[in-house]
Amino acid sequence: MRIAIDGMGGDNSPSAVVEGCVEALKEFKDIEIVITGPEEKLKNELSKYQYDGSRVKIIDATEVIGTNEHPVMALRKKKDSTLNKALKLVKDKECDAVISAGSTGAFLAGCTLVIGRIKGIERPALSPIMPGINGPFIVVDAGANVDCKPQYLKQFAIMGKVYYENVIKVSNPTVALVNIGAEEEKGNELTKETYSLLKDSNLNFVGNIEPRDISNGDVNVVVCDGFVGNTVLKMYEGVASNLLGTIKSEITSSIITKIGALFILPVIKSLKNKFDYKEYGGAPFLGVDGICIKAHGSSDARAFKNAIKQARTFYVNDTLAKLKVELEANTNDKN
Repeated sequence: MRIAIDGMGGDNSPSAVVEGCVEALKEFKDIEIVITGPEEKLKNELSKYQYDGSRVKIIDATEVIGTNEHPVMALRKKKDSTLNKALKLVKDKECDAVISAGSTGAFLAGCTLVIGRIKGIERPALSPIMPGINGPFIVVDAGANVDCKPQYLKQFAIMGKVYYENVIKVSNPTVALVNIGAEEEKGNELTKETYSLLKDSNLNFVGNIEPRDISNGDVNVVVCDGFVGNTVLKMYEGVASNLLGTIKSEITSSIITKIGALFILPVIKSLKNKFDYKEYGGAPFLGVDGICIKAHGSSDARAFKNAIKQARTFYVNDTLAKLKVELEANTNDKN
């Protein structure tokens, strides 16, 4: 498997990107890496590590698309950007997947315009896997589409189901629709119409789920429009971060609490790891006709290595082909 890497995407590029690539090469012997970016800069970073040079290729790229640029305009103007060149490698079938920690908007636009959508898919969806108390769950969509139609959300549910089955290895995962109440009649026109579509589908639809219940992890696939999904995602990350920060502050506030902390430190470390986004590495853009993984903008080496791991799992399980089969079987009526 060959993976295209945007070498200058993210807050910690290229150092974290390169280190993550080297760690992935050591762990997964069946992958090759193609990194796009300033050749000399990438060579300097790579020179810090021992790795199999036959499995790494650098493609020189002189431009970088920033997070404050208009996504489509930047893609069109910066033909020599690291992101453009990485995307083109997948489009031309020279690589099997692409990963970037750069601009989410530009990456989504590039995935759609350069690589293209799966036939029949109306909108690709950003789909991160999140840690829950009783198990991980996937949010579809987490920010790619703020304005949606009911048929988009049905497609999100189908794609989330297939991805969850193949990555988390759970057969016939449960699917729920984010809403302000559990009752079928609750919500706005979008959620009411979507509820009917999902209820009549062959998905394992369990009804509405209120935001306060999402973190339990009892539902595997959480479906919503991108506005709601992005709000849920950021609130979830913020609460987890603040909670862990508060616990740390409290247990170091006095000699007595510091002594007590020695006994609960393993529990705190376990809790921190359980709610750490780095464990999953990134979020796929489901619905794109290629494997496209968006890594977190602040990804460190471990997070980036895990994004590569996720791309590899996507590829090894032939998830893209399975998505196409499932979508064809469920969307013949265009609903």
